[in-house]
Amino acid sequence: MKRFKESRRPHPLAPEGGILDGLEKERALLADMRARANYVIDTTNLSARELRAEISAKFGDPSSAPRIGVTVVSFGFKLGIPKDADMVFDVRFLPNPHYVESLRPLTGNAPEVRQYVLRWPVTKRFLHRAFDLLKFLLPEYVREGKSNLVVAVGCTGGKHRSVTIANRITEYLREEGYRARAVHRDVEIPIPETPID
Repeated sequence: MKRFKESRRPHPLAPEGGILDGLEKERALLADMRARANYVIDTTNLSARELRAEISAKFGDPSSAPRIGVTVVSFGFKLGIPKDADMVFDVRFLPNPHYVESLRPLTGNAPEVRQYVLRWPVTKRFLHRAFDLLKFLLPEYVREGKSNLVVAVGCTGGKHRSVTIANRITEYLREEGYRARAVHRDVEIPIPETPID
């Protein structure tokens, strides 16, 4: 009841009624399953984080480190920051392949663009610091019970620099043993003249 009150959400089994009505219906529906259960966790005094820790301690693989899934999203600031981003890196300060005529029609997935973006000392320094930050933060997010993280990497149009850097960050996270995937939100979208709110 406390968790439903704190979240201010109605119980799904009593959308029009009170929380207590929903909880009673839930207990009745789960009574048979509870009777057959080998293990029952009393969640009365547990926070969501404590419940995750209890489940992990009882049913998780003790030989493996806690896992977190990371989605690294490249985007263009002209199309807006991804709404689900937990962390945003702005890479508009890096040298821009858009101004190299042979690279302009390509994306950050092309080897030529990747080589151009990654060759600069400023890019190397940025990646070193970004990797160091992620190496520190991810275990802290895991400790807090977070199971998914969205890291957004933005440049002006979301075609070149952000794509290359998102790919490189994804590679780094995989090397460190994290489940990571790259998503390139704006790579196929034409860039508008003015920013979208």
